[in-house]
Amino acid sequence: MNRKVTVVGGAGNVGATVARAIADKELADVVIIDIADQKAKGVALDMYQACPIEQSDSRILGAGADEAGWKETADSDVVVITSGVPRKPGMSRDDLLQTNYKIMQSVTEQVVKYSPNCIIVPVANPLDAMCQAVYRLSKFPRERVIGMAGVLDSARMRTFIAIELNVSVENIHAFVLGGHGDTMVPLPRYSTVAGIPITELMSKERIDAISKRTAEGGAEITKLVGTSAWYAPGSAAAEMVEIILKDKKKIVPCSVYLKGEYGISDLFVGVPVKLGARGVEDIIQIKLTPEEDAALKKSAGAVKELVEVIKV
Repeated sequence: MNRKVTVVGGAGNVGATVARAIADKELADVVIIDIADQKAKGVALDMYQACPIEQSDSRILGAGADEAGWKETADSDVVVITSGVPRKPGMSRDDLLQTNYKIMQSVTEQVVKYSPNCIIVPVANPLDAMCQAVYRLSKFPRERVIGMAGVLDSARMRTFIAIELNVSVENIHAFVLGGHGDTMVPLPRYSTVAGIPITELMSKERIDAISKRTAEGGAEITKLVGTSAWYAPGSAAAEMVEIILKDKKKIVPCSVYLKGEYGISDLFVGVPVKLGARGVEDIIQIKLTPEEDAALKKSAGAVKELVEVIKV
């Protein structure tokens, strides 16, 4: 294959899920890079041996995070950064900030060196602040740094709507804006089942409960499992890679750098965007009620506080 995707931190749960999904769908060759070099090589070999069963000709290589390993990533089309300390029970995303920022510094330097024309998809938390760090450190145009958050959050909301109404998830579109955290803004007015707004299908009480569970979706799984989720985040990142590599022009919620859109400037916040081969091809601006706008501004404020801590 000619296309290449690098998954940084690919020996971890999220990274391995991303890599496996990309290989299963035969989207590109995959390089798994990780400081746990032996594990990266083993995980990659295991996945490669699954490819004949999945009828995929994707090639998968595992490498350590040294110079030889980074050379294997050269000229990647997309780099997904999943490396970072996972959230533990009782740990807020804020607690992860300084540790994961240092990881972003070292990783971004290598990504820029070996794949200067790639699109970067950060996944590490706190997501929006890490996107801002990668954007500043890489000096890439904003179209080529796209945070994975809204795809995951809207998938969680779609799941809860499907459970509530006992309908197919394929019928459901869910809309979630704002920072990836407790202040995210689910938008019931724009969330539909077969085109019907959920506001016409369930009570405000049930909608509020679903919105709250969506915002706390990551924490709920962390409490149950003892670490951050990985299947849904991995699938969400892989979907973004597929949209980009296939130039699908699909509109999905992602964390992107805003320059005045929604009245927010110089900050990564989750909004609906059109994704394609060039990365962010358009930022879709929708009309918000005063309450929704206030909630979005509050969410952006929470992101800004984190960004100011790491001075990016």
